[in-house]
Amino acid sequence: MPTTRWCPHATVATVVVDSDRFLIVEERDGRSGKVVFNQPAGHLEEGESLMEAAVREVLEETRWRVSLTAYLGVAQLLAADGVSYLRHSFVAAPLEEITTQALDGGIIAAHWLTLEDIVALTPQLRSPLVMQTIDRYRQGVIAPLSLVIDP
Repeated sequence: MPTTRWCPHATVATVVVDSDRFLIVEERDGRSGKVVFNQPAGHLEEGESLMEAAVREVLEETRWRVSLTAYLGVAQLLAADGVSYLRHSFVAAPLEEITTQALDGGIIAAHWLTLEDIVALTPQLRSPLVMQTIDRYRQGVIAPLSLVIDP
């Protein structure tokens, strides 16, 4: 008799920093329909590395090409709908905005926001991980990218 094995969703998120501003995505939550704010983030796709996924998601959701600079760690999140996620978070520096790039469906806009701006949006943040990863970055709780073993 076949059994279903529990498996968390593998996701990536990137804290993109330019001076005192962070690149934040305004998006419509697919389940609730509410407008929420998040780092550029998404699911790991078959055949790609975690770092490739992070760079791809930033470009798709913000139009920005970035260079990953550090690893912020992995977090386990049980979402309100009961879905479990393993979220790998990275730090990146912006390289170039590709203005001809279309934004992913569900993305309303990408914004460069200060920490104060993001704190003011706390009730609309997609999850507590948004502030937690920014706080880790600000506290210097980062690791070299060499910690991530890519295929």
